[in-house]
Amino acid sequence: MVTTIQVDEKTIALLKKLKTFLNASSYDEAINKIAIKHLKPKKSMAGSLAKYFTNYSTQEMIKKVKKERKSLDRI
Repeated sequence: MVTTIQVDEKTIALLKKLKTFLNASSYDEAINKIAIKHLKPKKSMAGSLAKYFTNYSTQEMIKKVKKERKSLDRI
């Protein structure tokens, strides 16, 4: 089903640039590529630090992460 939508001139200019940038064959394809990219579920990072802290208690891990963060915040 084809539908017509109204967009501002600035929006059509952005869509033209987006279409070229994404190497899309149509505005529809460009919009779909962007929508799919931004609506795709994010990969969970839960437990990603476990392999680095296997020998530490939860409290020790929290202290180490806070210490590391403080050192990075002061760059």
